[in-house]
Amino acid sequence: MPGVSVRDVPADKFIDAYAAFLKRQGKLPIPGWVDTVKTSHAKELPPQNIDWYYVRAASIARHIYLRKTVGVGRLRKVHGCQKNRGSRPSHHVDASGSVDRKVMQSLEKIGVLEQDEDKGGRRITQGGQRDLDRIAQMTLDQEEEEEEE
Repeated sequence: MPGVSVRDVPADKFIDAYAAFLKRQGKLPIPGWVDTVKTSHAKELPPQNIDWYYVRAASIARHIYLRKTVGVGRLRKVHGCQKNRGSRPSHHVDASGSVDRKVMQSLEKIGVLEQDEDKGGRRITQGGQRDLDRIAQMTLDQEEEEEEE
């Protein structure tokens, strides 16, 4: 099937596959604080998944692939959640900007993202788009093999 893009693959399967690819590749620089940091002030504990940084990187790469340019503020809103305020009504709280910023900087270092001087924010590079499309193709092929069995 020629011309497979990230849009053709379900989000959860693509994010899992791309996170596994980033972990296998071993090039993504990971900060030392990933095991202790909370991803939002609405959270009580840090993420329980050991590989959450790879999953967040895959999610951000997919999000920027689907949209032209994205900044930290938009990603904070996307990764935000509801804050439990006890007996008071819950409200939406944005995620940590530092976490999303560091993930985008890590993706910049491996050449998946680049800064957009015209609009601000970040956009996907040609090499990054090629990698994401290749992972999407592999994910779709695996999905078809599972359906045949």
